[in-house]
Amino acid sequence: LQWSSPPEAIQRFKSQEIWFAPPQFYELCRLCNFSSLHELHKFSSDRALEGCERWMPVMLTASDGYVQLLPGDELYPEDPDYTGEKKIITSTDKKVEDLMKEGSVFHRIVIKNVNNLAVYVNTEAKYKHMNPVMINSDCSDYNSRL
Repeated sequence: LQWSSPPEAIQRFKSQEIWFAPPQFYELCRLCNFSSLHELHKFSSDRALEGCERWMPVMLTASDGYVQLLPGDELYPEDPDYTGEKKIITSTDKKVEDLMKEGSVFHRIVIKNVNNLAVYVNTEAKYKHMNPVMINSDCSDYNSRL
């Protein structure tokens, strides 16, 4: 067991010392918005009564990787299959890079392999929440001191 700040944890993920599932990587990127625990506490106290939203990522399989689409992304379905009962398979022959070039409204996690994730968000967060810092796990330049 070792304490790591969010940027340190992302760096350890990048160097393959540890592994995070994409939702945890996304949340660590959100924590990178705060330079101290005091700042995080103040933010969470200030927005505590604003509400929250529960959502499910939708996996899009590309020819060279995966994209987890989140609500607000232009490719996110209007009626997502939350239960898996519809057995919807979302895939494309396009490469991830092409999907990124063609798009303009992003709320997604791009997965090249298990230790190469990138978060892309240019939508406004609901309920006065904080969007994640857009971080690609194969490069790092963060200044959070959490």
